Amino acid sequence: MTAKRRTKIVATLGPATNTPEVLDALIEAGVDVVRLNFSHGSTQEHLDLAETVRNRARAYGRQIGVLADLQGPKIRVSRFKNGKVELEENAQFILDASLDENEGDQHQVGVDYKPLPQDVTRGDTLLLDDGRIVLWIESVEGSRIICRVVVGGELSNNKGINRQGGGLSADALTDKDKADILTAAEMRADYVAISFPRSAADIEYARQLLREAGGHGGIIAKIERAEAIDVIDEIIEASDAIMVARGDLGVEVGDAALPPIQKDIIHRARILNRAVITATQMMESMITNAIPTRAEVFDVANAVLDGTDAVMLSGETAVGKNPVKVIEAMDRICLQAEQQREIRVSRHRIDSKFERMDEAIAMAAMYMANHLEVKAIAALTESGATPLWMSRISSGIPIFALTASVETRRKVTLYRGVYPVSFTVDHDDHATLNKEAIDELQRRGVVREGDIVIITKGDIEVEGSTNALKLVRVGDMVEP
Repeated sequence: MTAKRRTKIVATLGPATNTPEVLDALIEAGVDVVRLNFSHGSTQEHLDLAETVRNRARAYGRQIGVLADLQGPKIRVSRFKNGKVELEENAQFILDASLDENEGDQHQVGVDYKPLPQDVTRGDTLLLDDGRIVLWIESVEGSRIICRVVVGGELSNNKGINRQGGGLSADALTDKDKADILTAAEMRADYVAISFPRSAADIEYARQLLREAGGHGGIIAKIERAEAIDVIDEIIEASDAIMVARGDLGVEVGDAALPPIQKDIIHRARILNRAVITATQMMESMITNAIPTRAEVFDVANAVLDGTDAVMLSGETAVGKNPVKVIEAMDRICLQAEQQREIRVSRHRIDSKFERMDEAIAMAAMYMANHLEVKAIAALTESGATPLWMSRISSGIPIFALTASVETRRKVTLYRGVYPVSFTVDHDDHATLNKEAIDELQRRGVVREGDIVIITKGDIEVEGSTNALKLVRVGDMVEP
């Protein structure tokens, strides 16, 4: 039996994927979750794309999660009369919040975020275009921020602005984001990603808006601000998943500080029983090239070794020359990294006490699985909580989330080592239920005669009631 990739792949859709042939090829290549970038496209385009993805996935007998990624606050320069300028080192350059949005020139440019002059002061450093342009603030005069160019170069329309060290006060949810949350609810998005959250309150507010709109999806906090690092545990606990969004975060904290921060966020998310995505420039060279650089191979592999649930592709699949090759390359790298023995063992929560019965069952199942020759785990679940807890334990053993809930099946597409299975329970005979679960795994070719399987389940159709663990050998009489 071929090894199943445990680390999930999130792919951003865009112009490069907008044909049925490419979308089908992405599904065949193994994409687990698609990202819809709400910074681009219309409401109707997003709705149509989500429906198309689910229809095509259904045709392949797959579940594909849908992640709606909100744009967040636009802290950007406005536009230049000629589209771009060349800034010279040591020259003066002015950011003017009152300047017309199309009147930028060699000496000044407008900004989309009008409160910016109130957020900065003399001595601050501003980083434009992902840090390619560096400005030092000499003074702030009303709406005008007078800067000295420290690192020059080409600056074009609508490039982002970051303050070194963070501290810009823009709200995480803009009016556009609030409208897009309604769209995410309408499309039944499985996850909604919040850009630039500063606190747990930002996440809780987004969840409130999504639930009021009728949405069921999980909330993902994109860690992009330096100040978010100071309250990272609170943000993780308020979220369903975390995204290490390394672009803006790297600009604010500095490139050298980013690797240990990434490792710590992945570690904290797993400790706190949340899923985590590693994102931004993972295989950027493949936007134009047919193979990744060795540095990109190491980057993806190291994220896998650190325990990330998912790795995410952005421009590589949205606008790249060959999005399918990118998925295939990432699949190979993840599979190879997952063969390392050190990431198949775990001391996760070995000294902890558990507050819930279903959590204790999940932990016991994984301890047993890692100390026996267990081939697979069949977790009968309503909410997906038990497979999530199981997936926090490092292991090479596949966890199958057997559930009748399509929402739960889509949710677990993000969990490392968890695979969704459509499974309907229409009786309360536990012996028959055990046999049906084993039969389903055999039908899928993941277990065979003589293999040991762990089954976890609870009182029928009662959410959060997992209270039983059964160890069975395929082919033996399966009792309650």
